[in-house]
Amino acid sequence: MARPVTAAPREHVPLRRTIPNTSVAVTELGFGASAIGNLYRVTPYDEAAAAVDAAWEAGLRYFDTAPHYGLGLSERRLGVALRGRPREDFVLSSKVGRLLVPNENPRGVDSEGFVVRDDLRRQWDFSRDGVLRSLEASLERTGLDRIDIVYLHDPDDHWRQAAEEAMPALAMLRDQGVIGAIGAGMNRSAMLARFLRETAADVVMLAGRYTLLDQSALDDVLPAARKHGKSVVAVGVFNSGLLSRDRPVPGMKYDYEDAPPELVARALEIAEVCERYGTSLPAAAIAFPYTHPSVVNVTLGVRTADHVRRNVELHRGTVPEALWDELRAQGLIRPDVPRAALTARDPTA
Repeated sequence: MARPVTAAPREHVPLRRTIPNTSVAVTELGFGASAIGNLYRVTPYDEAAAAVDAAWEAGLRYFDTAPHYGLGLSERRLGVALRGRPREDFVLSSKVGRLLVPNENPRGVDSEGFVVRDDLRRQWDFSRDGVLRSLEASLERTGLDRIDIVYLHDPDDHWRQAAEEAMPALAMLRDQGVIGAIGAGMNRSAMLARFLRETAADVVMLAGRYTLLDQSALDDVLPAARKHGKSVVAVGVFNSGLLSRDRPVPGMKYDYEDAPPELVARALEIAEVCERYGTSLPAAAIAFPYTHPSVVNVTLGVRTADHVRRNVELHRGTVPEALWDELRAQGLIRPDVPRAALTARDPTA
């Protein structure tokens, strides 16, 4: 049952950036819904709903989910939370490539990091039929009339089928007006660059490869996006946690593993520069992807309303351009990090 809601005042809705050659405009900050699918631990329903409410009140209008997240739980919860909102006011993305099918050998709990029953299992499928079935199931789980952006989810080992079957199927749906924009999401920037160069993708979701600690996307996906007039949504900007606190400490995670001591030391150096420029490491981590003109959005995974409010406060804080100059000068970020994002912003909400 949809929850009654009221729209946020227009002045609270942040700027949007339009994905070129589409009608889809996303707010600069997005809501990543993996945690409300019980990632790593149970998130009570009321806590998940309150997180979506807080995001809406803060003006966030881009929400990202996937069947993979909690074996459909994230899509169901996000659908319930958004169903009473004006549909034209928000952008929803989900993903295809992992079909949810009955699990013939359940053991009680999902084995891929989500605390949910494993009555279903994931089945890789980037075929045309698999894409259509997955999208239909996502619409049923969310209870919404459409999904605005559809990404191929982690096609790392499935390039041929993803590029030759899945992407043309999505392009057909986009051209028919069923969905607004299409792309792929993963942490391998080189393959994302191929999607931008060689397929009909409009946008890619880049995980962890354009951050304060890793600018490898400058070698492939970001130049490809700029050259072909396409867009990038940046996720994983905290690199699994190492950039999420004002002062990094040993034992924090980097790309899902314990961070090496040299990376902790480098993050601490960056944090100290941030402090001198009147900002913080996590605020700079959120702001950094916007240094490149092809980045239209930063989406952060959140579990609670407090997480949302903290992220919004960090995003709204001022991060001076001089900070990036200082980090370049000290060799803490690459010298070819752009000096100013040139993307025109769309002030409409």
